[in-house]
Parts: sequence; C-alpha cells; structure tokens
Amino acid sequence: MREVVMNKKTNLLQLEEHFYQLADVKEPNVFHNLFPYDEIPKIAFNDRIVPHNMPENIWITDTTFRDGQQSRAPYTTEQIVTIYDYLHRLGGPKGLIRQSEFFLYSKKDRDAVYKCLERGYKFPEVTSWIRASKQDFQLVKDIGLRETGILVSCSDYHIFYKMKMTRREVMNLYLSVIRECLETGISPRCHLEDITRSDIYGFVIPFCVELMKLMDEYKIPIKIRACDTMGYGVNFPGAVIPRSVPGIIYGLTTHAGVPSELIEWHGHNDFYKAVNNSTTAWLYGASGVNCSLFGIGERTGNTPLEAMVFEYAQLKGTLDGMDTTVITELAEYFEKELGYVQPSRTPFVGSNFNVTRAGIHADGLLKNEEIYNIFDTGKFLNRPPLVSVSNTSGLAGIALWINSYYHLPKDKSVDKNSELVKKVKVWVDKQYEDGRVTVLTDKELVEEIEKCCKELNVTIGA
Repeated sequence: MREVVMNKKTNLLQLEEHFYQLADVKEPNVFHNLFPYDEIPKIAFNDRIVPHNMPENIWITDTTFRDGQQSRAPYTTEQIVTIYDYLHRLGGPKGLIRQSEFFLYSKKDRDAVYKCLERGYKFPEVTSWIRASKQDFQLVKDIGLRETGILVSCSDYHIFYKMKMTRREVMNLYLSVIRECLETGISPRCHLEDITRSDIYGFVIPFCVELMKLMDEYKIPIKIRACDTMGYGVNFPGAVIPRSVPGIIYGLTTHAGVPSELIEWHGHNDFYKAVNNSTTAWLYGASGVNCSLFGIGERTGNTPLEAMVFEYAQLKGTLDGMDTTVITELAEYFEKELGYVQPSRTPFVGSNFNVTRAGIHADGLLKNEEIYNIFDTGKFLNRPPLVSVSNTSGLAGIALWINSYYHLPKDKSVDKNSELVKKVKVWVDKQYEDGRVTVLTDKELVEEIEKCCKELNVTIGA
C-alpha cells in the first residue's frame, strides 16, 4: 500500500510516488513517432502539467574549455587562464559561475588546470571531464580535483546502436564505473547524454534511483547533468516526455529523488531553444545550467553563458554581484586575441545589438534612450546605444551619432535642429542620391563633420 507522506516544500499530504523499475526492452525505443528521421521532429502534448519548483539558489556552470573547445581550434594554456580569470570576475563575489570543466588529456590542458588552480579562486571550481576508466580516475585524483564528469549515454539510440548493449547491461556498466570513481573519493557528475530522446521512466529514472543509493552508501555527492544533446527539448506546458524539459526535471526531483542542487541542465541550440530550455530547467527544479561563452559548442552550440547571466537577473531581480561589464571585455578579447568576431546581431555582444539605423528610432533615442534601448547598456556593458548613419537615419540619427561618438554631455549635445546636423545631412543625402548603398563609416563622418564645423565656424561641444 502506498504511504501518505507530508511534502515539506508544499506542506501538503501526498501519496508516496510510484517506484519506477528498469524496463529492459529487447528492441530499442527510439520514439520514431516523435523523431521520424525523414520528417521534421514532432512536438506532442498530453496536457500533463507539473508545478514550478525553482530552487532558492540557482547558478551557472561553464563548459567553455570542454564542449566549447570541441568545436574550435584549441585554446592555448595562456588563453585558457586568461578566460578563466574573466569568468571569475564575471561570477562576482557570490561565485554564481560555480564551476568550469576541463579536459585532462593533453599536457596543454593539464598545464592550464594547474595554472587555474594556482589562482586559488573558490569559484569557478575547476572540474574535469574524463573517460570512464580507472586510469582517468587516478589522473583526476593525482591532480587533486574534487569532481569529474563522466559520460553515461541514456537514449536507446546510444545504448543499442552505438554501444551495442541492452539497457540492463549498460546500467550495470555505468554503476560499476561510478562505484570505481567513488572508491577513489572523487565526486562523479553523470552526463546523461541524449536525455531528450531517452525512455525517462523506463531507464533514466530507475538509473538515477540507483545512483542516489550509491550516494547514500558512499556519502559522496553524485550530480546529474541532463544533456539535451540534440536540442530537442521544449519548454511548453503539457508537452510529452522525453521532449518536455519540465517533465524531465520533475521526474528527476520527484520520482528519482535527486536534490535540486545536484541537477544541471546542459542544452544545445539546434532548434533555437537553448536559452529558453535552460531557464525552464531552473524554473522546474534544476539549480545549475551548464553554458559556454558566446554559445560556442558542438554544431549550433551550447547555451550562451552571457545570456544566462541576464536570465538570472530577470528571474531573481538582481545580478547578485555579477560584473556584466566583463562580458564586453570577453567579447573584445575573443576578437583581438582569438580572431573570433561575434555575428553583428548577437544579443549583448554583437556590434549592432544596440545600434539603430532607422531615423524614427534615432529620434526616440535622442529624446529618451529608454524608448529604444533594452536597459542601460552603458552601465551594464560599457556600451551606450549607438546609431549607424545611412539614407534612413534622418536628422535625429545624425544628431545622435554626433552626441554618442564625441561623448557629449546633455548640456553640450546637438539636436536635429542644429545647423551642423542639417549641413551634414545634406552631404549624407547626396551620398545616397549618387548611388551609395552601404552605411557610412565613422572615418567618413568625422571628416565631413570637421569640414562642416570649419565652414560654420563652430566647435563640437563648445
């Protein structure tokens, strides 16, 4: 008979949850009804709604040097240490960028780990990602790391087609590997690869129940990283598992008994949902979301770390000490040191993210920048709103460009009625009447403005 127990979070009586056992199927369940390979994947609904369950404490973890490094040229040791310093500053005094994971296989990677450890930062904690072998466990122990990630693929695509095993064989293999890790005193972080195509109640939940038993036995934390490897997760209420992010997190917390502080969400952006799914994981009970800087990662990339900084602030109503100006410094570092130029319309870091070309928008910005700027980007990102001058900028756009470029205070600023602005606009209009199709460069504008100032006998800012 199922026991009636008190839920300490809701303070309501509830029936003890059903115990889910491994479904050791003979044929793989690859959900071809949802993922027909010769059609677009389907999002189905059963309208089973689970409650919001956001933990009191949520945080970000970083995979820039692991998943992020799998999709680009390897970072040098010096570059890794520099970026790690930036992450420490960005996370602020509360360490909201909680961890950063590293490969350990090359001398370069190990040198970077040692140098980052020498920094002595509490956060981000240096963790590793290894193959499931005794030799690799020993390597983690020798370096002195407390925690390591281990790949435990969980969909039948991987279990049957890649590993050529049954669910029971794979579960027994994983549990033996995790036990070996625990025997060395290392805390395992289990990367449940391809969770959004897995049998949640036939494999994932029973496996995580066994992991929680091992945690009780060894008194060493075991983390669960829910990996949306192919970006199939959706955040829609009532969507069916395994695509439902709320359903997956609910299953882990409620049916598998995994504490929120031991759950991370690792998303990919194949269907443009990485940020929304990561936020959803927070809302439904995961404390951690795993990200990479600028979303650099496999295929379409991971959840962008900088995006989750601002998601955190919107959910919590505070940045809790995170220094968002570091995001701009990081973008500049990536461009100058690594030659990585952000796509121009990328939120928060692209060259045009807060630049307007439309004259009507520029007129609004000139009157009050709150009208067309998402927040005080000058304060939070050291990037005040700008305009690009073209045939659509109008008098207001030119005035705003001059004020921004020359950093003119309000009492020295020009407006669209300024003779200087009107004269420059005549020149701008002539450029496009003569067939120009590109935006005017800063150099061209400065030269023309200086010429007009001489003709009008005026000085900017005087």
